[in-house]
Amino acid sequence: MKTLPIFAPVLLLAMAGAAFAQAPYNSLLISPGDELHISILDMPDMDQSPRVTDAGDVPVQGIGSVRVANMSPAEAATAIHDRFLSTHFLNHPQVSVVVDQYATQNVTLIGEVKTPGAYPIATPRQILDVIALGGGLADDADRDILVERHGDQTNPVHYNLSNNGEKAIKEQVLVNPGDTVVVPKVGIVYVLGDVTRPGGFTMSNNESKMSLLEALSNAGGAAKTAKLNHARLIRKLDHTEMQISLGDMQKGKQPDIALAPGDILYVPFSYAKNLVISSSSGIASAAGTAAVYATH
Repeated sequence: MKTLPIFAPVLLLAMAGAAFAQAPYNSLLISPGDELHISILDMPDMDQSPRVTDAGDVPVQGIGSVRVANMSPAEAATAIHDRFLSTHFLNHPQVSVVVDQYATQNVTLIGEVKTPGAYPIATPRQILDVIALGGGLADDADRDILVERHGDQTNPVHYNLSNNGEKAIKEQVLVNPGDTVVVPKVGIVYVLGDVTRPGGFTMSNNESKMSLLEALSNAGGAAKTAKLNHARLIRKLDHTEMQISLGDMQKGKQPDIALAPGDILYVPFSYAKNLVISSSSGIASAAGTAAVYATH
Protein backbone atom coordinates (compact mmCIF):
# COMPACT_ATOMS: atom_id res chain seq x y z
CA MET A 1 0.00 0.00 0.00
CA LYS A 2 1.29 3.43 -0.89
CA THR A 3 2.10 5.91 1.86
CA LEU A 4 -0.72 8.40 2.27
CA PRO A 5 0.03 12.14 2.17
CA ILE A 6 0.07 13.89 5.51
CA PHE A 7 -1.67 17.23 5.47
CA ALA A 8 -0.71 20.09 7.72
CA PRO A 9 -3.03 20.25 10.74
CA VAL A 10 -5.37 23.15 11.13
CA LEU A 11 -4.25 25.83 13.56
CA LEU A 12 -7.01 27.21 15.76
CA LEU A 13 -6.41 30.20 18.00
CA ALA A 14 -8.20 30.93 21.27
CA MET A 15 -7.77 34.52 22.39
CA ALA A 16 -9.13 36.23 25.52
CA GLY A 17 -12.13 38.41 24.82
CA ALA A 18 -12.19 37.52 21.11
CA ALA A 19 -14.36 35.22 19.01
CA PHE A 20 -12.75 32.07 17.73
CA ALA A 21 -12.43 31.27 14.04
CA GLN A 22 -14.66 28.46 12.84
CA ALA A 23 -12.64 25.26 12.36
CA PRO A 24 -13.06 23.66 8.96
CA TYR A 25 -12.94 20.24 10.59
CA ASN A 26 -15.04 21.06 13.63
CA SER A 27 -16.79 17.69 13.57
CA LEU A 28 -13.50 15.93 14.40
CA LEU A 29 -13.15 16.10 18.17
CA ILE A 30 -10.19 15.40 20.41
CA SER A 31 -10.04 11.85 21.77
CA PRO A 32 -7.87 9.96 24.27
CA GLY A 33 -4.52 9.11 22.73
CA ASP A 34 -4.40 12.16 20.44
CA GLU A 35 -1.13 14.08 20.46
CA LEU A 36 -1.61 17.83 20.79
CA HIS A 37 0.71 20.76 20.26
CA ILE A 38 0.03 23.59 22.69
CA SER A 39 1.73 26.96 22.33
CA ILE A 40 1.41 30.43 23.83
CA LEU A 41 2.00 33.44 21.62
CA ASP A 42 5.43 35.05 22.26
CA MET A 43 6.30 32.37 24.83
CA PRO A 44 8.26 29.68 22.94
CA ASP A 45 9.45 28.12 26.20
CA MET A 46 5.82 27.14 26.86
CA ASP A 47 5.53 25.05 23.69
CA GLN A 48 4.59 21.47 24.56
CA SER A 49 3.30 18.34 22.83
CA PRO A 50 1.42 16.25 25.39
CA ARG A 51 -0.80 13.27 24.60
CA VAL A 52 -4.40 13.12 25.82
CA THR A 53 -4.75 10.57 28.61
CA ASP A 54 -7.25 7.70 28.68
CA ALA A 55 -9.29 9.82 31.10
CA GLY A 56 -9.58 12.57 28.48
CA ASP A 57 -7.25 15.08 30.15
CA VAL A 58 -4.13 16.74 28.83
CA PRO A 59 -1.24 17.73 31.14
CA VAL A 60 -0.29 21.37 30.60
CA GLN A 61 2.90 22.90 31.96
CA GLY A 62 2.21 25.17 34.92
CA ILE A 63 -1.51 24.42 35.37
CA GLY A 64 -1.82 20.64 35.53
CA SER A 65 -4.41 18.48 33.76
CA VAL A 66 -7.18 20.06 31.67
CA ARG A 67 -10.20 18.19 30.38
CA VAL A 68 -10.21 18.26 26.54
CA ALA A 69 -11.84 15.02 25.38
CA ASN A 70 -14.75 15.50 22.94
CA MET A 71 -13.72 19.13 22.35
CA SER A 72 -12.65 20.73 19.10
CA PRO A 73 -9.10 22.16 19.12
CA ALA A 74 -10.62 25.66 19.47
CA GLU A 75 -12.65 24.58 22.50
CA ALA A 76 -9.58 22.93 24.03
CA ALA A 77 -7.63 26.16 23.54
CA THR A 78 -10.40 28.02 25.34
CA ALA A 79 -10.37 25.56 28.25
CA ILE A 80 -6.58 25.87 28.63
CA HIS A 81 -6.79 29.66 28.32
CA ASP A 82 -9.42 29.80 31.07
CA ARG A 83 -7.35 27.56 33.33
CA PHE A 84 -4.35 29.89 32.93
CA LEU A 85 -6.55 32.77 34.05
CA SER A 86 -8.25 30.96 36.95
CA THR A 87 -4.92 29.81 38.36
CA HIS A 88 -3.34 33.25 37.79
CA PHE A 89 -0.42 31.54 36.07
CA LEU A 90 -0.79 33.87 33.06
CA ASN A 91 -2.91 36.98 32.74
CA HIS A 92 -3.43 37.40 28.97
CA PRO A 93 -2.43 34.15 27.27
CA GLN A 94 -3.04 33.68 23.57
CA VAL A 95 -3.34 29.92 23.33
CA SER A 96 -3.23 27.77 20.21
CA VAL A 97 -3.97 24.06 20.03
CA VAL A 98 -3.11 21.80 17.12
CA VAL A 99 -3.81 18.09 16.86
CA ASP A 100 -0.46 16.76 15.65
CA GLN A 101 -1.61 13.14 15.47
CA TYR A 102 -4.98 11.49 15.92
CA ALA A 103 -5.03 8.23 17.85
CA THR A 104 -7.77 6.83 15.60
CA GLN A 105 -6.28 6.74 12.11
CA ASN A 106 -8.38 4.25 10.16
CA VAL A 107 -11.37 4.86 7.95
CA THR A 108 -13.52 1.85 7.21
CA LEU A 109 -14.99 1.32 3.73
CA ILE A 110 -17.75 -1.28 3.49
CA GLY A 111 -20.28 -2.22 0.86
CA GLU A 112 -20.08 -1.83 -2.88
CA VAL A 113 -16.50 -0.66 -3.42
CA LYS A 114 -13.92 -2.69 -5.29
CA THR A 115 -11.72 -3.30 -2.24
CA PRO A 116 -13.58 -2.88 1.08
CA GLY A 117 -11.50 -2.63 4.22
CA ALA A 118 -9.87 -0.33 6.76
CA TYR A 119 -7.48 2.30 5.41
CA PRO A 120 -5.15 4.57 7.42
CA ILE A 121 -5.72 8.32 7.20
CA ALA A 122 -4.00 10.87 9.43
CA THR A 123 -6.33 13.81 8.88
CA PRO A 124 -9.83 14.42 7.49
CA ARG A 125 -10.06 13.57 3.79
CA GLN A 126 -12.55 14.36 1.04
CA ILE A 127 -14.98 11.50 0.46
CA LEU A 128 -13.87 10.95 -3.14
CA ASP A 129 -10.30 10.47 -1.89
CA VAL A 130 -11.53 7.89 0.62
CA ILE A 131 -13.57 6.01 -1.99
CA ALA A 132 -10.48 5.97 -4.20
CA LEU A 133 -8.59 4.19 -1.40
CA GLY A 134 -10.99 1.29 -1.91
CA GLY A 135 -10.46 1.23 -5.66
CA GLY A 136 -13.59 3.21 -6.47
CA LEU A 137 -17.24 2.17 -6.64
CA ALA A 138 -18.29 -1.25 -7.82
CA ASP A 139 -20.63 -1.46 -10.81
CA ASP A 140 -23.66 -2.11 -8.60
CA ALA A 141 -22.98 0.67 -6.08
CA ASP A 142 -25.74 3.06 -5.07
CA ARG A 143 -25.04 6.77 -5.50
CA ASP A 144 -26.40 7.59 -2.01
CA ILE A 145 -23.42 6.99 0.28
CA LEU A 146 -23.52 7.11 4.08
CA VAL A 147 -20.79 8.32 6.42
CA GLU A 148 -21.11 7.15 10.01
CA ARG A 149 -19.17 9.49 12.28
CA HIS A 150 -16.81 8.00 14.82
CA GLY A 151 -18.67 7.79 18.12
CA ASP A 152 -22.02 8.85 16.62
CA GLN A 153 -24.14 6.11 15.07
CA THR A 154 -27.41 8.05 15.17
CA ASN A 155 -26.72 10.85 12.67
CA PRO A 156 -25.10 9.49 9.51
CA VAL A 157 -24.08 11.99 6.84
CA HIS A 158 -25.54 11.42 3.36
CA TYR A 159 -23.50 12.13 0.25
CA ASN A 160 -24.97 11.68 -3.21
CA LEU A 161 -22.23 10.95 -5.72
CA SER A 162 -23.58 12.81 -8.72
CA ASN A 163 -22.96 11.60 -12.26
CA ASN A 164 -22.05 15.21 -12.94
CA GLY A 165 -18.32 15.41 -12.11
CA GLU A 166 -18.31 19.10 -11.21
CA LYS A 167 -21.26 18.64 -8.84
CA ALA A 168 -19.73 15.52 -7.32
CA ILE A 169 -16.57 17.44 -6.43
CA LYS A 170 -18.35 20.58 -5.24
CA GLU A 171 -20.72 18.76 -2.86
CA GLN A 172 -18.11 16.53 -1.22
CA VAL A 173 -18.18 15.91 2.52
CA LEU A 174 -15.18 15.31 4.77
CA VAL A 175 -14.46 11.88 6.19
CA ASN A 176 -12.64 11.86 9.52
CA PRO A 177 -10.28 9.27 11.00
CA GLY A 178 -12.44 6.64 12.70
CA ASP A 179 -15.45 7.18 10.42
CA THR A 180 -17.17 4.39 8.50
CA VAL A 181 -18.21 4.89 4.87
CA VAL A 182 -21.08 2.64 3.75
CA VAL A 183 -21.75 2.22 0.02
CA PRO A 184 -25.08 0.37 -0.37
CA LYS A 185 -25.97 -1.87 -3.27
CA VAL A 186 -27.95 -0.09 -5.95
CA GLY A 187 -31.55 -1.05 -6.61
CA ILE A 188 -32.24 -3.17 -9.69
CA VAL A 189 -35.42 -3.36 -11.78
CA TYR A 190 -36.05 -6.08 -14.34
CA VAL A 191 -37.56 -5.88 -17.80
CA LEU A 192 -38.34 -9.30 -19.24
CA GLY A 193 -40.25 -10.79 -22.13
CA ASP A 194 -40.51 -9.53 -25.70
CA VAL A 195 -38.02 -6.64 -25.49
CA THR A 196 -34.76 -5.96 -27.31
CA ARG A 197 -32.46 -6.44 -24.31
CA PRO A 198 -34.17 -8.25 -21.43
CA GLY A 199 -32.43 -8.20 -18.06
CA GLY A 200 -31.90 -6.22 -14.88
CA PHE A 201 -31.09 -2.50 -14.94
CA THR A 202 -29.42 -0.61 -12.10
CA MET A 203 -31.12 2.46 -10.66
CA SER A 204 -27.83 4.33 -10.74
CA ASN A 205 -28.79 7.80 -11.88
CA ASN A 206 -28.34 10.78 -9.55
CA GLU A 207 -31.63 10.15 -7.72
CA SER A 208 -31.42 6.34 -7.74
CA LYS A 209 -34.88 6.32 -9.34
CA MET A 210 -36.36 4.90 -12.52
CA SER A 211 -39.80 5.00 -14.11
CA LEU A 212 -41.48 2.19 -16.00
CA LEU A 213 -41.00 3.84 -19.40
CA GLU A 214 -37.33 4.57 -18.57
CA ALA A 215 -36.84 0.91 -17.74
CA LEU A 216 -38.48 -0.11 -20.99
CA SER A 217 -36.20 2.30 -22.86
CA ASN A 218 -33.12 0.85 -21.14
CA ALA A 219 -34.24 -2.56 -22.39
CA GLY A 220 -34.24 -1.24 -25.95
CA GLY A 221 -38.02 -0.99 -26.17
CA ALA A 222 -40.62 -3.62 -26.93
CA ALA A 223 -40.39 -5.84 -30.01
CA LYS A 224 -42.94 -5.45 -32.80
CA THR A 225 -44.51 -8.77 -31.82
CA ALA A 226 -45.00 -7.78 -28.15
CA LYS A 227 -48.47 -7.60 -26.66
CA LEU A 228 -48.15 -4.05 -25.32
CA ASN A 229 -51.58 -3.85 -23.75
CA HIS A 230 -51.06 -6.97 -21.64
CA ALA A 231 -47.80 -6.08 -19.89
CA ARG A 232 -47.53 -6.88 -16.19
CA LEU A 233 -45.76 -5.15 -13.33
CA ILE A 234 -44.82 -7.44 -10.45
CA ARG A 235 -43.82 -5.57 -7.30
CA LYS A 236 -41.38 -7.27 -4.96
CA LEU A 237 -42.01 -4.88 -2.07
CA ASP A 238 -45.64 -5.85 -1.44
CA HIS A 239 -45.94 -8.94 -3.68
CA THR A 240 -48.64 -7.37 -5.83
CA GLU A 241 -49.21 -7.53 -9.57
CA MET A 242 -50.93 -5.16 -11.99
CA GLN A 243 -51.68 -5.21 -15.67
CA ILE A 244 -50.19 -2.35 -17.69
CA SER A 245 -51.20 -1.00 -21.08
CA LEU A 246 -47.83 0.10 -22.41
CA GLY A 247 -49.41 1.40 -25.59
CA ASP A 248 -51.63 3.82 -23.67
CA MET A 249 -48.75 4.81 -21.41
CA GLN A 250 -46.48 5.57 -24.36
CA LYS A 251 -49.23 7.71 -25.90
CA GLY A 252 -49.67 9.65 -22.65
CA LYS A 253 -53.13 8.28 -21.97
CA GLN A 254 -51.91 6.72 -18.74
CA PRO A 255 -49.30 8.19 -16.37
CA ASP A 256 -45.85 6.71 -16.13
CA ILE A 257 -45.14 4.70 -12.97
CA ALA A 258 -42.21 5.08 -10.58
CA LEU A 259 -40.48 1.76 -10.01
CA ALA A 260 -39.01 0.41 -6.78
CA PRO A 261 -35.97 -1.88 -6.42
CA GLY A 262 -36.87 -5.45 -7.33
CA ASP A 263 -39.84 -4.55 -9.56
CA ILE A 264 -40.32 -6.68 -12.68
CA LEU A 265 -41.91 -5.43 -15.90
CA TYR A 266 -42.97 -8.33 -18.09
CA VAL A 267 -43.85 -7.63 -21.74
CA PRO A 268 -45.67 -10.67 -23.18
CA PHE A 269 -44.61 -12.46 -26.35
CA SER A 270 -47.06 -13.79 -28.87
CA TYR A 271 -49.46 -16.33 -27.37
CA ALA A 272 -47.39 -19.46 -28.13
CA LYS A 273 -44.14 -18.14 -26.65
CA ASN A 274 -45.87 -16.58 -23.69
CA LEU A 275 -47.06 -19.92 -22.33
CA VAL A 276 -43.53 -20.77 -21.22
CA ILE A 277 -43.11 -17.84 -18.79
CA SER A 278 -46.60 -16.54 -18.13
CA SER A 279 -46.92 -17.31 -14.41
CA SER A 280 -45.71 -14.84 -11.77
CA SER A 281 -43.40 -17.48 -10.31
CA GLY A 282 -41.95 -18.17 -13.74
CA ILE A 283 -41.32 -14.46 -14.32
CA ALA A 284 -39.68 -14.07 -10.91
CA SER A 285 -37.50 -17.10 -11.57
CA ALA A 286 -36.39 -15.62 -14.89
CA ALA A 287 -35.52 -12.34 -13.16
CA GLY A 288 -33.27 -14.21 -10.75
CA THR A 289 -31.09 -15.45 -13.60
CA ALA A 290 -31.25 -12.35 -15.80
CA ALA A 291 -28.17 -10.42 -16.80
CA VAL A 292 -27.76 -7.09 -15.00
CA TYR A 293 -26.76 -3.95 -16.89
CA ALA A 294 -25.37 -0.75 -15.36
CA THR A 295 -27.27 2.33 -16.55
CA HIS A 296 -24.95 5.12 -15.36
